[in-house]
Amino acid sequence: MNKIIIPMFALAAGVAFTSCEDKLDIEQKGTISTENFYATDADCEKALASAYEGFMVNTVGRTTVTNGPGIYTPAKVLANHPGDDVNYGGGNYGDHEFGGSIDEFRYDHTPEAINFHYRGLYLSIYNDNLVMHYFPQPATPFQKQAVAEAKVLRAYNFFLLACYWGQPPLVEDLLAPDAIPTNSEMTQKEYFEWVAKQCEEALPDLKERESTTDKEGAYRVTQGFANALAGKAYMFAGKYDEAKAALKRVIDSKKYALVTGDQYLDLFHKEGDGCPEKIFEINMRYNPAAGDWSTGSGLGAYQHSTWMEANCFNWRAGNFKVNPASKYIGGCDGWGSIGVAEWFGEEFHNNDGDSKRFKATLMHIDDAVYQTSGVEGMVYADEAINNMTLEQKKASTEIGISDVSQGLYGQSFYLPFKNIVRAGDLDDGGMHGGNLRLNNIIIMRYAEVLLNYAECCLQTGDNASAKTYINQIQQRAGSKTISDAVDMEVLKREKSYELWFEGCRFQDVLRWNDANAIARLQKAGSAVPHLFDKLFRQPQAGENPVWEHGSEANSRFYIIHTHEAKDANFTVGFQDKHRLFPYPSSIMEMNPNLKQNPGW
Repeated sequence: MNKIIIPMFALAAGVAFTSCEDKLDIEQKGTISTENFYATDADCEKALASAYEGFMVNTVGRTTVTNGPGIYTPAKVLANHPGDDVNYGGGNYGDHEFGGSIDEFRYDHTPEAINFHYRGLYLSIYNDNLVMHYFPQPATPFQKQAVAEAKVLRAYNFFLLACYWGQPPLVEDLLAPDAIPTNSEMTQKEYFEWVAKQCEEALPDLKERESTTDKEGAYRVTQGFANALAGKAYMFAGKYDEAKAALKRVIDSKKYALVTGDQYLDLFHKEGDGCPEKIFEINMRYNPAAGDWSTGSGLGAYQHSTWMEANCFNWRAGNFKVNPASKYIGGCDGWGSIGVAEWFGEEFHNNDGDSKRFKATLMHIDDAVYQTSGVEGMVYADEAINNMTLEQKKASTEIGISDVSQGLYGQSFYLPFKNIVRAGDLDDGGMHGGNLRLNNIIIMRYAEVLLNYAECCLQTGDNASAKTYINQIQQRAGSKTISDAVDMEVLKREKSYELWFEGCRFQDVLRWNDANAIARLQKAGSAVPHLFDKLFRQPQAGENPVWEHGSEANSRFYIIHTHEAKDANFTVGFQDKHRLFPYPSSIMEMNPNLKQNPGW
């Protein structure tokens, strides 16, 4: 296949680009002209493979820019860090700024997560447009299917762009050399409607998942994903009847099902790849023969994984005397970049108790340090520690949070557990340093479809149907709360628990205009928790510690709060301008037609 190399900035800026034959005055040997290449089903299959490759690499933010990779998955940063349920962690203030500036709303026009993700989404769209441009009138069933799949991939990319930037340029085809598009004339609501209609137009030519056991049907665009995305987009547009119709088609297909509560944790690890609950996920195609960064035929191992995500999301190993998770995670030490907001951990546990869902999502610091979580594989590497009694562990300085400067920065009494790795997620034979997370990345799962459908039912007065599906989620979770009656407040809580750190919360808060959540966002960066261990560090004068069990007498761990960003004279906390991200300043400089979002 003749690969057309384009400057990343050109695409992200909306500036046109053409094939290298048009730009280079040198002979190209062994290439095929686009006129002769885009013809057969085999050609179409290769073009579609490139679209999926682009979706995997660029939508998740692996490597999208000319000067290196987006190593810290900027897609997950933008989707989750602005939420009121997530804290910015790391070793200390200033560490992991790719997430910290977003989390505390103290960024300017060019934080790397915004820069990388904006560019990556448009590069992925370019790959989709190649398929659609060169097969404008598909001649075979496979070509029709390929164009439909590319169309839905593109719609998802534009859904994210509309969520984050409001009215970004709508690029529906390859651009002429002199084209410099401006912001779309569609409102954000109209953008969401456009996304939904694109999905519906693609439906007739898409395959359906064969059954709940069809793993391959979870790894590519199907009618199920097109309907799920159409329903979500209509819901974001406030068109609840249309959303209900699309989402109900997914439910009625019987091709998807909730896994059991015992299997809930597997959803986020290799064991859950392609399971009945997965509607669409990015398939991490790991090739043990690939080089680290690239091979002669394409991308290397690091681009086909979420390299360094494992380090970022795992607990801050070096700040414990002994890492409580070392056996579970297979020795991949973590940096603790993700923290759990104090209010969220407490509210979630009060709602669920020690449900399967709760224990798969968060872990109390006591359960982590004393190894009382009940999670298989969560034991210390040192058998002498494992053989201690619980009372001995509570008094032992052989375990615990030993860092006396920061403790665990950005952490509350509940540590994030859903998103840390298992040893099996890193199973690459030790070839690439043992930090390649190889389990698939979820784009849409059935639980979200049920909750979205329940919300649309509530919005259209069908509370009975909403209760049915919310109860299904609660019962599968093993929650101690099974609602006898439901309303939007119940729905909001259930969605926050079920889909924590799955890219939903911040956008939901904005479209709901949730006053309580926005009030919490306005305080982001004003009181950052540090989790300390009194056996290594006693509270200091004036710190006003918060003890895990209410008092020092029956608590080992405590929290103090700081506000380093404010001390450094940054403005922190959510403002109205943060409802949309700014267009990267580098893009603004290259595209004079692009209008910046309000407030930036």
